[in-house]
Parts: sequence; structure tokens; C-alpha cells
Amino acid sequence: MDSQQSQQQQNSSQPQTGADKDKDKDKKDEDKKDDSPNPAQAAAEKTKEVTINALVKVRDWENGWFTTPYISRTRERVPLTDQQRRDIYLQQTFTQPGDYFKRMISAAFDQARDAPSQWPQGWGGYGERFASREGQFIAANSLAALGNAALKYEPRYDQCRCSGFAHRTRHAIWRNFVTYDHGEQNLHPQWALYGGAFSGGLIATAWKPHPRNLWLNGGYGALGQAGWGSLLNIFTEFAGDINQKLGARRKRQ
Repeated sequence: MDSQQSQQQQNSSQPQTGADKDKDKDKKDEDKKDDSPNPAQAAAEKTKEVTINALVKVRDWENGWFTTPYISRTRERVPLTDQQRRDIYLQQTFTQPGDYFKRMISAAFDQARDAPSQWPQGWGGYGERFASREGQFIAANSLAALGNAALKYEPRYDQCRCSGFAHRTRHAIWRNFVTYDHGEQNLHPQWALYGGAFSGGLIATAWKPHPRNLWLNGGYGALGQAGWGSLLNIFTEFAGDINQKLGARRKRQ
């Protein structure tokens, strides 16, 4: 027994030959190869992850694709700073995809009604009508933002803290006509919003062909705000419910 142990110790103390080192290296390479992921499998998993994240973002209406900045029912109303007002103005006027989509639809209605009739049909006429709607919207939104800033009015929609489809719909429509003051407690008529909409219609007559009616165009601008504004508020009110139905993750407030 002692002789066998001494023989084993002698063998273990002997230096490895070149063949033994090559075997150990090959074994380590095989172990490392087994631990590393399959490139094709890794690429497939990464593609799947990117695709899922993209679909979630597309479905997440509340991230602002078709809704403007708003106050969720779980948040308290807090007075805005001047910088926050500027940021909201830029979002509501230039960076929201839904706003451009709305003007595209409005221009399509104008095209279908052949209004103004002096502008041609086809893509050229549609481009003129879209540019007219875009200019009118920018003018109206800019004037409304200035008015709200001067009056210290809240430019955002606040979701209803009630329940029930009828109550929430009524709240969404009503809030298109009234808003909170700087204290975020008392409601006042949306003077700046509708003043801006009316003025935007007046300004739009500058590039429309004759004959044109200044006051009629202003009235149409205010009526457009009443209709489109109510629809946008209703959509914003139920955006979370739409997300839930589609299976998208609810936005953390």
C-alpha cells in the first residue's frame, strides 16, 4: 500500500508532457465552446426581444403617439413652471404624431368637399389644403399657449377621477370648454383655447383664395376646436383602457 501511494505521488510530481498539455488545452476549449451561446440562437433571441419592445411601444398610446400631455387620474394637479409650459407647447404643436394625423384627416375632408374650390384636386391640391390646415393649427396653438400663460390657465387635460363610461365621457367633453386656473382648484371657461382657435381661422384667410369671409373662417376654427378637442379628450380619457385591452403595459405615472 505504501509503495502504491509513493508511486502515485511520484507520478503527480512529474511534469506534464507536450501531449498532456495539448489534451488539457483541447478540453478547456471544448468547455469554453459549450459555455458560449450559439450565435444563431443569440441573434434570434435578440431579434425577438427588439420586436417585442417595438410592439409594446407601438401599442402604448399613452406615450404620446396620439395623445397630448395630460394629467392622469393618479396624479395631483400641480401649477406649471414657464419651462414646462414651453415644453408642453412644443409637444402639442410640433412633435405629436397624432396632431399631424389629425391635420391630414382635416385636409382629406377639405379635399372631398372641394374646399376651397379654387384649389385643384389631386396631390397638389391636397398639399395646399394640408399646408393651410397646418398653418392655421400652428397659429391657433401659439396664440392659445400665450393666452394660457398670461392667464395662468392649465393647458393639459386631466383624466376623470370618476368611474363609468357616461361620467368619464361627460367629463372629457366638459373639460374641452373649461380649465383650471393657477391654483388648480377653480374652473374657468377656455378663453385662451377658443380665442386662439378663432384667431387661427382669421389668420388662415390670409392665404386662402377669394372670395373669403374673415369671421366665418374664425367661427369654423372655433367649431373645429369644439369637435376635435372633445374627441381628443375622450380618446385620452380612455387611452389606458385601450392599452389594457391590447395587452400593452400600463404606463407608470
